[in-house]
Amino acid sequence: MSVEVLNETEYPIDGEEFQALAAYVLEAMHVSPSAELSLIFVEPDAIAALHERWLDLEGPTDVMSFPMDELRPGSADAPTEAGILGDIVICPEVAQTQAANAGHSSTEEMLLLTVHGILHLLGYDHAEKDEEKEMFALQRKLLLTFLAERG
Repeated sequence: MSVEVLNETEYPIDGEEFQALAAYVLEAMHVSPSAELSLIFVEPDAIAALHERWLDLEGPTDVMSFPMDELRPGSADAPTEAGILGDIVICPEVAQTQAANAGHSSTEEMLLLTVHGILHLLGYDHAEKDEEKEMFALQRKLLLTFLAERG
């Protein structure tokens, strides 16, 4: 699995932890070991520009996903084909504010946003109530299992 982590901010990011999380989630979702993914951490002005350009919404947001080859989850018997999953863009500054409101660390928030972004790249959405329930339960399970296994 190729997971590239780019930090374009002053915020300290443990790239190895985010690579490990992404690899864990992709393996759990039976994505080909040859798949490629990029995680990019950016400043609020950079994500605000993306937010306005692609979603026509003003201001910075926490995470955005940009799928490439539209890969979908596989199964143990039939993993997805190789390809480029896409890019996930995360804003640590927005994540830090959300983490303070939620009562956990900024790193935990960004790990959650990483799982959320990967699920979006794999075709999950939360526009409808039943979709939201499924996606949020899966992202919680994946993150908690990853953290438990990491100790």
